[in-house]
Amino acid sequence: PSSDCVMAEQLCLSDATCNATYRTLENCALAKTRLLSLDHYSRVRCLNAEIDLGNSSLLHCKCHRRMKRQEHCLRIFWTVHSSMTDGENNCESPFPSTVSNCSVTIYSNYNKLAALVSGKDCSQLAGDATNPCLRATHVCNLSKKCFRLRTDYASICTKGAGSEDVCDRRKCHRGLRNFFEKVPEDFTKRILFCPCQDELCGERRRKTIVPDCSFQYNTKPNCLWLLDSCLEDHICKSRLADFQQNCQPVDLSPDGCSLHNHAACLQAYMGMIGTPMTPNYVSNSSVEVSLWCTCENSGNQKEKCDQILGMFESNKCL
Repeated sequence: PSSDCVMAEQLCLSDATCNATYRTLENCALAKTRLLSLDHYSRVRCLNAEIDLGNSSLLHCKCHRRMKRQEHCLRIFWTVHSSMTDGENNCESPFPSTVSNCSVTIYSNYNKLAALVSGKDCSQLAGDATNPCLRATHVCNLSKKCFRLRTDYASICTKGAGSEDVCDRRKCHRGLRNFFEKVPEDFTKRILFCPCQDELCGERRRKTIVPDCSFQYNTKPNCLWLLDSCLEDHICKSRLADFQQNCQPVDLSPDGCSLHNHAACLQAYMGMIGTPMTPNYVSNSSVEVSLWCTCENSGNQKEKCDQILGMFESNKCL
């Protein structure tokens, strides 16, 4: 199994040769972050340093989605893989590729709470049987952790929502990431992907992430600007690589998915929420999703821009 990058870094730093190679790569990553153009010799030196780590556990290390020092871990991963082409589909995901099935305890916990919600004595919940999104929210409210973290992001994201000056998008995004990372997936997936038959339910689903603050700007930015913002952030860059790897569409595949794993794709999609490239449902009457951006005025980068938008808008795998 691939090692955790924080542990792999410690091992590397205790070895003089590996330590020196790693320090070279740190300088390469730093230059890239500061958008400094490297000369041919420096680029070769960076590539050679990456190759020299071939025998080190750093080269194949990964970061876990729910680990405590995730940002530090992701910084190590991108230091080691600093030569990767930014924003292209050949990025390797920093997260392990297995999708953990919800444990029996989590699953039965959700079902127990769901049974309480549908109990005859819950007269105040009348009418939620026809609204699976409302029902999923009520079940979340019965779990202390789910209720606390959902309340946290909702209160941050609704402060001055709709006003560019007052809504703190960064804090709102952090609250959303906290919710989707720390609450068991059995709760979060049901809230985000609840099946709707009517627009009332669809509107509740669309508003799950408080789009006025987390998703929409006053005017739609260019999708390439969103991509640039994402690639400057280790968390977003990592989630995007994970999304590209797990939601890679293939026309000839019966399920439209190159890895044939829709659960992994949905998990990767959830990972994008709370980043500069936060996606959402486009309306209350469909399950289509998109980024809040446009490809107008993209000039000679129109094709690249369309690809970014298409990863969400017309992705058969997703």
